[in-house]
Amino acid sequence: MRRRWMSRTEQVLRRAGWRPGRSVPTATWESILHDRGSFVAHDAARRFLSEFGGLVTYGWPADSITTSAAIRFDPLVAEWQHERLAEAGRDAGARLYPVGASDEGVGLLGMSEAGALHLVRDRVKLLASTTDRALDRLVDAHRYRSHLWVPAEPRSDHAFWQRLDTAVTGPEAGPDAKPRWSGETERLLRAGGWFPDRSVPTDTWEGILLEIGQFEMPESARRFLAEFGAVTVPYRSPRTSMPCPEFSLDPLLAFWDAEIIEDLSEQAGVTLYPIGMRDRRNRHLLMAEDGAVYEGMDSVWLLAPTPDQAVERLTGGVGSVA
Repeated sequence: MRRRWMSRTEQVLRRAGWRPGRSVPTATWESILHDRGSFVAHDAARRFLSEFGGLVTYGWPADSITTSAAIRFDPLVAEWQHERLAEAGRDAGARLYPVGASDEGVGLLGMSEAGALHLVRDRVKLLASTTDRALDRLVDAHRYRSHLWVPAEPRSDHAFWQRLDTAVTGPEAGPDAKPRWSGETERLLRAGGWFPDRSVPTDTWEGILLEIGQFEMPESARRFLAEFGAVTVPYRSPRTSMPCPEFSLDPLLAFWDAEIIEDLSEQAGVTLYPIGMRDRRNRHLLMAEDGAVYEGMDSVWLLAPTPDQAVERLTGGVGSVA
């Protein structure tokens, strides 16, 4: 398919990792969003995410304005926000499926079954009826303080905090079974999107990171991400109000960090695969083939020798984890 967008748009997208013929799996996103809001993908959204999913563009040039308004083509930014998208769809007269976000998650991008792209903030606004024209508008808007949006604070009402108050733990394995974790760890995991026997396809994460020629997923990471992938404890101010330091088990956070991961692997003496980040994205979380979990950025250290121990440490109270 020959694209009919501006040359500037193609330059921005190529810097973000796009290339002609790009096609990545969407199964992981679809599975997680179905569990976190009963979203049902349609073909237009699948085609869009297959080509652009996982990319982050900061516009041209990159500065404080374009960075704060960056477009992230990741539908998981809309997790738990099904009602918000449904209401926007009713206003737009179309069923919208999330395909990304702008303004650090303040504005959601929703695509109709006809392929029209909408920006959802306080109100819903049609960007364009075609993908190429919509991308032109998004890229052009990065060049100045666009009327499409005004930089704002990220949404503070993350669903995690409501879910944390209602999370119920229980001995699914039977009353005599040894608990896998502490009750507080299980409560945090459930609020973050985990549930017993959870198993999501890892194709999307694996395909995107392999597609950019950087990482091959070991079986240990595949098992871990099938159970814990996209589980997140978001940041909240003040930090002391948080039950544990924030973290996000999203391997795509390492999209551009192949050299860093390679350096950390050399320091650790084992091949490491990215499974997420913590400390407001200042530390990578990495898994070895034997399931040991490491963390680091400039230097690396062992977080825990097993995945379950790593999960327990990640969900430790604020100040209790190095």
